[in-house]
Order: sequence, then C-alpha cells, then structure tokens
Amino acid sequence: MPLGEVEGIVDSLHNFDLKAVGDETWMRQHEYIYQLNMQAVAETGGQTTENVRDVFCNSEKMPVLIHEAICTEVWKQYVFPELLKLDITPTTTFPLYIVLYHEAVVVNLLETLLFHADACESAADAILDLLDYAYRKIVKLIASRECGEETAEISDDFKVLQQQQKDLDFDICIKAISLMLYIIGHVSLLPLSVLTRLLNTHNVPILLVELVENPPWSRQSQAGCLEKYTNSKWQQVLPSEQLVLTKTEGQLRAHINEVVIEQIPSLVELQRHLEHLAIIEPPPTKQQLILEQVPEMRSSLMQQYKSKWRTLAEQQAALLLQQSQQDLLKCSRGLASAYNIDAMEGMLADAPKCVVCGSEARKRCSRCRNEWYCGRECQVKHWRKHKLACDLMITAT
Repeated sequence: MPLGEVEGIVDSLHNFDLKAVGDETWMRQHEYIYQLNMQAVAETGGQTTENVRDVFCNSEKMPVLIHEAICTEVWKQYVFPELLKLDITPTTTFPLYIVLYHEAVVVNLLETLLFHADACESAADAILDLLDYAYRKIVKLIASRECGEETAEISDDFKVLQQQQKDLDFDICIKAISLMLYIIGHVSLLPLSVLTRLLNTHNVPILLVELVENPPWSRQSQAGCLEKYTNSKWQQVLPSEQLVLTKTEGQLRAHINEVVIEQIPSLVELQRHLEHLAIIEPPPTKQQLILEQVPEMRSSLMQQYKSKWRTLAEQQAALLLQQSQQDLLKCSRGLASAYNIDAMEGMLADAPKCVVCGSEARKRCSRCRNEWYCGRECQVKHWRKHKLACDLMITAT
C-alpha cells in the first residue's frame, strides 16, 4: 500500500457513536482498519519502513483506534445480548459477525503499533482508557478460567455466532496482555497518572502474578497432551519443547529460574534487583492530596446509553439481522475488496489450516477461494454453513 494511500485512510478515521455500529459508514471504516492492520503486519514482518506506524503517530489518530476498541467492547457487552433475546428470525448473521470481529482487528492493530514507544506517546490521554480496557480483558480472562462462563439459552441461529464470539474474545484477551505490558514497558514516557493507575488503582503486578501462576494460554487436551495458545490458535507442545517460552510467557518473564534465564539472559539483573527488594523495608507512606487524570471514553458511553440497551438493539436489529439481499451484496462487495485473499496468503507464516478439523489444508473452495479444507470430506461437511457466504462473495466479485 503506497504511503499516500495510508495517509488518506488514516486521516479519514473518526470516532463513531454506538448507534452507528454496523451501518454503511461504520462498515467502511472497518474495511479501512482491516487494511491498515494487514499492512502494519506486513511492514513489521518484512523489515520495511513502517508507514502505518509513522502516519498514526504523526496524525494523532491513536485515540480513534482506542475509542473503536472500547465502543465495540461496550456494544458487545450490552447491545449484543439484547439482540440475541429479540424474537427475530435472522435472514443472515454475517453483518453481526463483522461487528464481533471488528474488535479483534482493532486490538491486533494496536498490538502491532504499541510495541513502539512513540506510538504509546501519541495516544496521549487516551492511554489511560487503553490501560483500563486491557485491565478489564485480563480480569475477564482470569475469571473465565476460574469460574467458567454462563451462557443463556438462545436459538440455533445464534449458537454458532456465540461460539465465534467466545473464540474471538479469548484471542482479544490474550492480546490485551501484550497491550498492558507495552504500556508498562514505556511507562517512563507516559503521564504520571498511568503509573498511579497501574500500581494504586488496579494493582497490576498482583494481576500479572495470577497470570504467571495460572496461565490461561496453557491447557491439557482431551488426549492428555499439553497445548499452548500461540499465533492465535491452540497448538500441541512436544515433550522436548515444554520448557520453551511462548511470546506471552516471554513478555511476562514467567518464573525466573535457570531455564528462563538461559533463554532471556537479560533477566539476571532483574533477578538480583528482586532479591534486593525482598530484604529491604518499604518506605513509610505519606498522606497527601493527589490529583490524577481518569479515563473517560467508556464512562461517557455508559452514561449516554444507560438503560437504553434494549432500545438500541431493536433499532439495529433490521440493519444487522434482516438486511435485504441488495444491501447485503453491497456490504459484501466492500468487504471482498478489503479482504484480499491472495494478498493475505503472502503474509501467512504457516501453511493454511482446514476450517473444519484444523489439520493442514491442501484445497480450498474453488468458487470463492476463501475457505481452506484438508479434503473433500470436510468441505462437504462445511458446505451448509459456508454456502451463504460463498454465494455472497461470488456475487460481490
């Protein structure tokens, strides 16, 4: 993507209100953010000039991305459940899935950009909103592991969609760990209120200890094998590789022992510092008046739409669940252009996986060329679910 195109797209980004989620202009911004996300990933992996990062930092548009993540989070928490309760038979759930997927796209772009200190600085006061956002996601990740998640009775039309939401939410929560750690890593460049909120308001160090002690990115499969969540999917870990750190474990430093220090030698100094802290007395606390900044994005949305979630869901039901064939085709054309399959293939680090069983795929749908399969058996099994999306992609192109 040329630099001029990146600048034009970033300049067009703006904050959306909750009631606009899913409409035509919102969908167009989703397409733009998706394209920027894929471009940012390609620039990072290709060791080329990171135009997306530079443009975001210079245009002061980082707060818009943060607002997009929080706005979608609020929508999913309060409006989406009300939509599921409506006595409506959906003609399609495709637009609804795009809204659910939007948060994952935004968070992935934020994760790519905020690795760099200048991107964190360019977020300005909105970094507090992102800090709270990441904190909520990490708490949700820990709570869902300890208590499980309650699911309400819903119609068959929404069961697949609800499972997709669950999978997307888990991936978002894992990426929120990276967001939190990037903020911590660049805290010396950020407002003092960020450090106050990290230590006093949320006590983030204790939260991270819980993640290290009970890592949600590790699990035992039904066959009794160890699996770890890496590169947005669960992968089996061979016995010889069980002590190898994943990206998330490396960021958290995990338990500092000889095996970890061998993989991350820079932790030697940290280990000495922690041993020193363990034997000194903490300084006495001082009582004094403290003024600090507070995040505003989520509280503003909550205040504006308090007790209006049902009304908002009813207003958006026709747009998200009962689109006409003509409107659906129009939406699909824009998404087909943004989701350039051939361009994305060049960015894949691993071979494509079968959408049904997860094994290595050798074939893909010959009509839309979008879904991958290991063989004909899985393709036939998936056709009933894939048919509508396949028809839309063919018509759109």
